[in-house]
Formats: sequence, C-alpha cells, structure tokens
Amino acid sequence: MSEPKTFLITGVSSGFGRAFAEGALAAGHRVAGTVRQEEARAAFEALAPGRARAVVLDVTDTDAVPGAVVEVEAALGPVDVLVNNAGYGHEGVLEESPLGAMHRQFDVNVFGAVAMIKAVLPGMRARRRGHIVNVTSMGGFITMPGIAYYCGSKFALEGISEVLAKEVAGFGVRVTALAPGSFRTDWAGRSMVRTERSIGDYDALFDPIRERRQAVSGKQLGDPAKAAAALMKLVEMDDPPVHLLLGSDALKLVRDKLAGMAAEIDRWEALTRSTDIA
Repeated sequence: MSEPKTFLITGVSSGFGRAFAEGALAAGHRVAGTVRQEEARAAFEALAPGRARAVVLDVTDTDAVPGAVVEVEAALGPVDVLVNNAGYGHEGVLEESPLGAMHRQFDVNVFGAVAMIKAVLPGMRARRRGHIVNVTSMGGFITMPGIAYYCGSKFALEGISEVLAKEVAGFGVRVTALAPGSFRTDWAGRSMVRTERSIGDYDALFDPIRERRQAVSGKQLGDPAKAAAALMKLVEMDDPPVHLLLGSDALKLVRDKLAGMAAEIDRWEALTRSTDIA
C-alpha cells in the first residue's frame, strides 16, 4: 500500500458505506464518514480512535456540505478519496408514484453527491491529486419495471461521473462510477422507499417483481466486504477505470443490455442516417 489516505465516505452507518469505511480503516487509512444521527457518531469513531471521524450530515442539506468538508479536513487532513455512497432506492410504478418522490430520490442520489463533489474538488484540483468515487448501480445501465426514479438517478450519476472525469483529468483528479449489482446490503429492505399500489392494470407486471425483490433480500450474490476490497484496489490504481461494475450479475446484465442496444442501433441504422442533410 502507498501512504495512508484520507477518505470521506457518505452514509457509513450501514451497508456499503460501513463496509467501505471498515475496509479503508483496516488498510490503515484515515476515514471521515457522514452519519445522519448524533448517536451514530461515537459508534463510528470507536472503530478506529484517531483515524475514524464521524460528521453528522444530511447530504440533501447542501448548504451544510462545505462546512462539513472543512471540519473533516481540519481533523484528518486534505481529502484524498471521496466516496459518494449515501443513497437509497425508490420502488414504485411511475404512474403510481408521486412527483415529490422523484424529487427526493434525485436530491439524495444526485444533488447530494454533486454537492459533495463541489466541496472537495477545489482542494483536489489545487493539489493536483484526488479520486472521486460515485457509487451508482447496475441500475445506472439496466432497467426493470418499478424503479424508474431510482434508475433515472443512477443513470444521471453515471453520466455526470463520465463528464467530470473528462473535465478534471488534466488536474490529476480521477473519477470512477462504481456500479454494484445485487449485494447483501439493506437496499431492498429498510433502505427502500416503496409507493403503495393503486392501479390494477399494473398488477400482473409489477406485483411478481416486488414480491421477488423482497424474497431475495439478504440472499443476494454480492459480498459487501469484497466490494470494499475492490474499492481498496481501485484507489491504488494509477489509471483507474471511469466505470467499474461489481458483481457477476451486473456484468452479465450490462453486457446483455449493451448487446441489445447494439442490435437495436443496427436495426434502425437506415432511419437514423436518413435525417442527415444530403
């Protein structure tokens, strides 16, 4: 391992965030983690006294984000690695789901992540080093009925990550969109917000999907500790990928999606080309 780094990881109370934080601490790094409640602060800092620092922050409170970063850097030093992990899933058929639920989904998964990036990026750019890791999802590539708001937010974060990577490449700052498949976190359990069913026309399509997702919660293929190990490898790379899938399920589903898209583009190539000025 190279010299210890300072990590700032959002949402470290559970799931990927806790696994990432524990992996970084075990590797000898310093870790600042955001938590939502004051009572979670002491529990996190007890993981590695002196190297673990908790900051009470709701990432949707974008006015509070810059101050939180100042607090972290005063305690642990300049942020070398930002891991935008805080997020949740909204499940619900689009027609049934209120627009406010979409605003909330994007506030956390997209606007919160961008606010964190904007707070750490000036320092990274000035130092000509740093790594921004945005935790997206295979749902930022593939889709299924009932998670339109979630997939929309993750597609957005994938695109933002890719553009940002091009913008900051000349400053020694790296950007990776980390897209997990199905892991044994609580994403499909208490971390998921579900819209109540109201339109019978969608029963045959969506009810089996909802039931299957709840049935496999806690039995997914992916191991969060192994995801953390992959993150530790990622942040040591000189030339890290802009997009990294985690999990063999994500690999298969995204490859299938890309193959299907290629076939569709080829099928309609003549119509696509027909709009050019002759």
